[in-house]
Amino acid sequence: MIASNADLSCLALATGQGDEGVCLLAQIGAYRILLDCGITDISNLLELEIDGVWCSHAHRHHSQGLIALHTARPQLPLYGSSATTILLGLDNFIILPWQNSLAEGSPLGTELYPGLYARIFPAGHLPGAAAILFTYQGSDRSYTLLYTGDFFISNTRLTEGLSLNDLRGCRPDVLIVEGSYGTARYAHRRQQENGLVQQINALLTEKNTIYLLAPELGQAQEILMLLRGQMAGQRIEIWVDESIQNTCDRFIQCLPELPNNIQNFSRDRSLFWDDRGWPRVNPWPQTPKSGIFLITDLIALEHLQSLESVLLLVPPQYLESSTNLGLKTQKYFLSEHSDGAGTAQLIHNIRPQHVIFVHGSATYLADLTGLEELHSRYQLHLPSAGSLVELPIGDTFLHAPPPTESTYEGELAAGSQLIHISLPATVADDPRWQNFADTGLVEARWQGGELILRGVSARQLLNYPEKVAENLHCCGNCRYLRGQRCFNEESPLHGFKVTATGVCRSFATNLL
Repeated sequence: MIASNADLSCLALATGQGDEGVCLLAQIGAYRILLDCGITDISNLLELEIDGVWCSHAHRHHSQGLIALHTARPQLPLYGSSATTILLGLDNFIILPWQNSLAEGSPLGTELYPGLYARIFPAGHLPGAAAILFTYQGSDRSYTLLYTGDFFISNTRLTEGLSLNDLRGCRPDVLIVEGSYGTARYAHRRQQENGLVQQINALLTEKNTIYLLAPELGQAQEILMLLRGQMAGQRIEIWVDESIQNTCDRFIQCLPELPNNIQNFSRDRSLFWDDRGWPRVNPWPQTPKSGIFLITDLIALEHLQSLESVLLLVPPQYLESSTNLGLKTQKYFLSEHSDGAGTAQLIHNIRPQHVIFVHGSATYLADLTGLEELHSRYQLHLPSAGSLVELPIGDTFLHAPPPTESTYEGELAAGSQLIHISLPATVADDPRWQNFADTGLVEARWQGGELILRGVSARQLLNYPEKVAENLHCCGNCRYLRGQRCFNEESPLHGFKVTATGVCRSFATNLL
């Protein structure tokens, strides 16, 4: 393995790109601290000198190697927050206390080892998620390193966002920050929640059975509370699978760590289970049911192909894995991380010398390092798995070279019926082009004063309702079309998925 004699360095064992989790070894003065252990193969860790392990939060891609590592090296201290310990179901953590204010001149924090101190701050994203600020006081000088883990500046229903006021002006030598969403900008979380409820209400008016897939740890509980709050009084049954039930129970054990408004709410009503009003939350049914609303994690859904009016709601990360279920699918989105604007805001508020970006696709992270406002002020690093980043600290700021230009200039030609947008062929050199141009179709929408173009995938195209003229003898106007499938036993298309413009000799009009 790579070793470093620098006082500050970071060995990127896994950087959270693709399917790998996050696992970083930070050298801070005389100590080496493992930042998260989101890997399944810990063999490389057994060869390294490690003084302690910090777990930022309980999601698998940050914690899944902890049990194996603790089994192999039980003498290694594990550090985390109280809620993280509960959500992981582990009892071998050294729990660090929350310390939220640098402005009050409070001490450096908990002394982990002689000369090495740590302070933790709520990071949003998930109950118990914490950013950690390490301070090493050596004989010659001090070093500081801030690691965010996954963070979210906005409040959610179960967490308070990372407070910029608590960190403003701390000026760490090194910031290790996630960039899951790259430079993308998203609407405020409350707007996204309102949009999801409107989407669900619209589907319910069509008498759809809705299967909603959500990550079992965090987002499923957020959605449960959202629906119970914004759909109060609606006679809807909500069913949850066993894994989500178990996770909800662990969240209730974390109640003292949740925001005050949640604690106050729980004094009168259960956070997740309540049979005194509507909607009602129930355990997963033994037999398939229709006409109800369901929340579930990834489970066996093949039996749904035989049900009518079934719709699957999935977040973006599950969209690809749900394509083979043969169900009508819609995407929903609830942000769990800070977007590009929030990431830049954090960096500008704390003003580090070095910034290391992890956790996200290579292209998204490259977009962040390509921002002029960042690379002209800070020394930016984008390590690959297995690489070592040495972090020299000096009074003189060394400007990083500007990244490769990724802005493309084009031309507009407005005709009487169409507007043509021409871009240089070099735009196709970016690996993202293949997905963008999958079908050759794009959607355009206004965002403020900017026109945003988005590629339409083949999967999305299948779910678009096709508009057909009322006088055409086609599947879109046939009484036997149900949920994009033909239910006419006399038709050669019976049982198959059809398009609205399909035709057969067994057509029967749905017009009265």
